[in-house]
Amino acid sequence: MQAGVAINPHTPVTSLIDILQDIDIVCLMSVNPGYGAQKFIPHSLSKIRELRKLIDNWNLPVLIEVDGGVNLENAKDIMAAGADVLVAGNTVFQSKDPKTTISQLRSIETAKTL
Repeated sequence: MQAGVAINPHTPVTSLIDILQDIDIVCLMSVNPGYGAQKFIPHSLSKIRELRKLIDNWNLPVLIEVDGGVNLENAKDIMAAGADVLVAGNTVFQSKDPKTTISQLRSIETAKTL
């Protein structure tokens, strides 16, 4: 069994400091939860970078999942900021060719930069 936690766009990454070593995945919401097809909140990139830095500095095996507004235009920036897992529901399910869209998302360069 694995443990995870989700944080909303306005929740500071520092709120995870006391539990980060006890979890396996952080779902960083990049939209306000409630409905699909919202636009990615740009400030989420700095939150991803901040969380990645904490995880790397403490050498923790915690994954960063980003959910909300992920699409083919911003996925590379999200991965470069430090995300490990992308949730791209609307991008895939509203696509004319979901299989191709998934392949395109999977092929995005995963080199991470801070």
